[in-house]
Amino acid sequence: MDRRRIAIVGGTGPQGRGLAYRFATAGHDVTLGSRDAGRAASAAADLGTLAGTGLRGDSNPGAAAVADVVVLAIPFDGHDELVASLADELAGKVVVSCVNPLGFDKHGPFGLDLGGESAAERAAALVPDAQVVGSFHHLSAVSLIDPDADLSTQDVLVVGDDAEAKTVVMDLAIAVTGRPGVDAGSLRLARQLEPLTAVLISINKKYRTHSGVAIAGLGH
Repeated sequence: MDRRRIAIVGGTGPQGRGLAYRFATAGHDVTLGSRDAGRAASAAADLGTLAGTGLRGDSNPGAAAVADVVVLAIPFDGHDELVASLADELAGKVVVSCVNPLGFDKHGPFGLDLGGESAAERAAALVPDAQVVGSFHHLSAVSLIDPDADLSTQDVLVVGDDAEAKTVVMDLAIAVTGRPGVDAGSLRLARQLEPLTAVLISINKKYRTHSGVAIAGLGH
């Protein structure tokens, strides 16, 4: 597993913090990004104590500028504006979208209708010079940040149109689950992966657990 310089845009949120913790404990160089650089620095210090290794905090542009892999761990609300504002910092880099466009009503969570698109595809259109990959959608934030949580039975699904970028992200999955991610096809399949998170949230609520995804028949 190659050591990477990873920026987590939206790194002070639950999913961003959880992924940052897993990447840092596996030896990657991690910078948390936030609209508020001070908040990112404070979160990085707290995570560094938990992880037993140093992390940095910066503004979203500052974090993205020093990374070779940038993870978008941001809410869908405001997604397009934020990604567009980082176009210069993201150009030429592997960009990982774990954004889940979800809504909630009295019946529970549901995937938003983006008119035949996914958040990952929108990011790719906004930053055409980046290699956008969709991944890490289905991991519980609670489990990610828990040092005792065993994620080794879960699979990280990876979708994208750039084979080399997908290989980078499949390798990064080892830091989270202990095994490579699963090549799940082209970027357009993020349209199916993103709303699946709503199903997992519903399962978690019903069974009071932190479920994930495991693909049968892969032999690992």
